[in-house]
Amino acid sequence: MHTVTVQPAGLAFQVEDGEAVLAAALGQGIVLPYGCKNGACGSCKGKILSGSVDYGTYQKKALTDQERAQGKALFCQARPLSDLVIEARTVGAAKDIQVKTLPCRVQKMERLADDVMALHLKLPANEKLAFLAGQYIEFLLKEGARRSFSMANAPHDAELLQLHVRHVAGGQFTDHVFGKMKERDILRFEGPLGTFFLREDSDRPIVFVASGTGFAPIKAVIEHMIHKGIARPMTLYWGGRRPKDLYLNALAEGWAAQGHLKYVPVISDALSEDHWTGRTGFVHRAVMQDFPDLSAHQVYACGVPVMVDSAKKDFLGQCRLPEDEFYADSFTTQADLAPR
Repeated sequence: MHTVTVQPAGLAFQVEDGEAVLAAALGQGIVLPYGCKNGACGSCKGKILSGSVDYGTYQKKALTDQERAQGKALFCQARPLSDLVIEARTVGAAKDIQVKTLPCRVQKMERLADDVMALHLKLPANEKLAFLAGQYIEFLLKEGARRSFSMANAPHDAELLQLHVRHVAGGQFTDHVFGKMKERDILRFEGPLGTFFLREDSDRPIVFVASGTGFAPIKAVIEHMIHKGIARPMTLYWGGRRPKDLYLNALAEGWAAQGHLKYVPVISDALSEDHWTGRTGFVHRAVMQDFPDLSAHQVYACGVPVMVDSAKKDFLGQCRLPEDEFYADSFTTQADLAPR
């Protein structure tokens, strides 16, 4: 048993031998930032101020050798070898949210694009799921497998949970969704999970950056803000390879028309038949063109790891975004989770 003290909050908790720092913290009601919990996304990265750890198995892109030499670790993987003092943000808003394991019924399946399915899930009549807009759930599959999907609905609109599932060819779960799943099927999940949600204690202008189905949790956050009347300036950048990848483009255009935000769709690989006349290239590069100085902003980025990683590196390195104003949910796949 080892004691871990979190600075600057000054909170302390106990970790069993062989237990990861993050798992122990969450089990004792102390929420540290996290995403994939598999050493692939880097959301749980923090600094070891004193003590030593077994760093565990992780992706080099999530924790580079240089960062490790600077005393950083991924707390979802790091296991204490002594008492520790660590530096990490604590996330107060998620502290009182109860994580549950629940069954749900597939109430409706809605094809949003060739390769994107909206699943609308109904909970048992006597159950409610308290969550923060932007959080995710994990389906519990056979033989211990899990698959994570962000909720695309805001908490005020939670009669049905809405997920946006992109078909990954050869993906065990998404092949099932697009092949054999039918309405009224029963699934089991654990949730809500994750620390990707709006920091309501800030009044900074917000830049949202989404790629593909990374739009789902950002949709939830925006609808939450509109519902609550949170009037911070917002700009949404949504990137896809082709226009059809922006599968709810009309919804985003509607928010913009109502004056809730500015919307910038960005397409990287349009074909002539698309007749695309809007912004082109990488979505995070469009942000950099429009916001060369992000020092007074907050950024919420969600989507494929290469986009999230590039956005963080370039926004912090070139656009002066403070590191603690970058919030991200990196959509890692099973391929991303394999040790490299």
